[in-house]
Amino acid sequence: MQGRLKGAFAEARNCTGLGEMEVTVLSAVAEAQSPPTVPQIGRALGHPRQVIQRAANALMADGLIETLQNPDHKRALLLVPTAKGAALKEEANQRADAISAQLLKGVDADKIKHATQLLEDVRLQLEAHLRAMKD
Repeated sequence: MQGRLKGAFAEARNCTGLGEMEVTVLSAVAEAQSPPTVPQIGRALGHPRQVIQRAANALMADGLIETLQNPDHKRALLLVPTAKGAALKEEANQRADAISAQLLKGVDADKIKHATQLLEDVRLQLEAHLRAMKD
């Protein structure tokens, strides 16, 4: 399923001109409820901090994200999208929405909602299990 979805949404990702990891990090920053740090993104996505840092550095060099001081940590800066980064993410989202509309023609919306809820439940259970293993 992941491979099929990746292929179906390649156009939305490619319109950004960014690599896959840069798109992933831009999405994590732009869609976060509060500004994340590089280590937080790495933990949430299951990627090494160094991989996320390289992508964040590339996004900063392109003027798509910027850093803010973190009152809770001296070295782990907060990441926020710039206006340019937010606009690029919005453009990609619009393209993805158009692709979604085409893909979902004829698909029962209730089935999609049910599948989404099941996957969310599994994700929450996995996260709880991983947290319990760390404690």
